[in-house]
Amino acid sequence: MSRLEQTPERTSGPRPARLTAAAALCGLEALALIAGGAYMLVAGLTGDPDSTSQAETGGATLIALGLIPLLAARGLLLRRSWSRGPAIITQIMAAPVAWTLLRSSGGYIPAGIALAVIAVTALVLLINPATTEALGIRGRAAGS
Repeated sequence: MSRLEQTPERTSGPRPARLTAAAALCGLEALALIAGGAYMLVAGLTGDPDSTSQAETGGATLIALGLIPLLAARGLLLRRSWSRGPAIITQIMAAPVAWTLLRSSGGYIPAGIALAVIAVTALVLLINPATTEALGIRGRAAGS
């Protein structure tokens, strides 16, 4: 089988706005994770953190975690059905992070609110029937 036969094209008709919005939100989360990771790396190398190795490891981890929603966003834009799973998992993982930020103090509370709104909105967009149809995901057959 050729590569084209294994991954059928889903480009019939325009991409639904919900799918584009979900991809944009995943991309936004990816950029935030990568930027946060880069900041931690630079701060760990040039600043005076409590633990240089911990700052570097945390930064590298955030950058690696940022690749997941970035790839999911690209897959959503290209209408790849596999991309919905990592995108949904990213939103579910964002919920406890948002909760932790909301329970802290100062400038973290608005960040928690923003993250919660983005995660819930993206999750709603990803489980929408129009999105699943655009990605070529079929539900279970009746009676199975």
